[in-house]
Amino acid sequence: MRFWCSALEVPWSWSWRAYPGVWAASLAIAVPYLVARRRARDMRPGPLAPSDAAAERRQTWLFLSGVLAFWVASDWPLGVLGAGYLASAHMAQFMLYTLVAAPLLVLGTPEPMARRILAKLRLYRFMTRLTQPVCAGLVFNGCLVATHSPWAVDTLRANQFGSFVMDAVWLVSGVLVWLPICSPLTEHRLRAYPGKMVYLFLALGVVPAVPAGFLTFASFPLYATYELAPRFYGLDAATDQQTAGLIMKLGGIPIVWGTIVAMMMRWADESKNLSPVQPPSPR
Repeated sequence: MRFWCSALEVPWSWSWRAYPGVWAASLAIAVPYLVARRRARDMRPGPLAPSDAAAERRQTWLFLSGVLAFWVASDWPLGVLGAGYLASAHMAQFMLYTLVAAPLLVLGTPEPMARRILAKLRLYRFMTRLTQPVCAGLVFNGCLVATHSPWAVDTLRANQFGSFVMDAVWLVSGVLVWLPICSPLTEHRLRAYPGKMVYLFLALGVVPAVPAGFLTFASFPLYATYELAPRFYGLDAATDQQTAGLIMKLGGIPIVWGTIVAMMMRWADESKNLSPVQPPSPR
């Protein structure tokens, strides 16, 4: 039994392994959220309107779906494969943390809860600066490049604490990069749809394609952790690394471009509703 998934120097086996640290981290995210929602519900003077109740349930399911994505990315078998066997599994973890778990957690957090957390931790001013689009994009992509460097992967994946730090950095930076798009606090979000679309395209579409290209077209394995690991059903290290590059380059396209298309449609609807009604022309 281990606390967190890290590199193992044994041949891959489908035998289940227990990682209580992953379970504890998942519960540490989900339980306080559910307790806070329950307290807020008990303190209300009366029942919610049906539409508000439906919106609250939707938020709760979004948040719990984010916790589920975090657990799937961290626990056996994907967490073990990504920590010490396959660069492609390592990249799949990164995509789940930053493009699935992070936005779901952000969308599932209600505004009053977010304000209470920032006030209690005295982080409101800091987060106001950090959620500026340029700052959020730079921090996220800086973490992306740093955590995918050969030194970071080979050093951090070698032990449980380092592997935990890498996964935590991915989740936190993923939450940060989505805040200018869908933060619970309106003052932390970009207001104009064109600005949101450009930011999303650059931060999650263009910049990550650069390290993805290095992984895809490198003529030799970059990571000793995966090059020297016991082979997973005969998959060689070079092919595995190229697959990881393709996952980084193509895996986010449905989410990034799907979000951009959804924003374009919403922008068009709002523009249509705001356009003045033309009086009928006299005959």
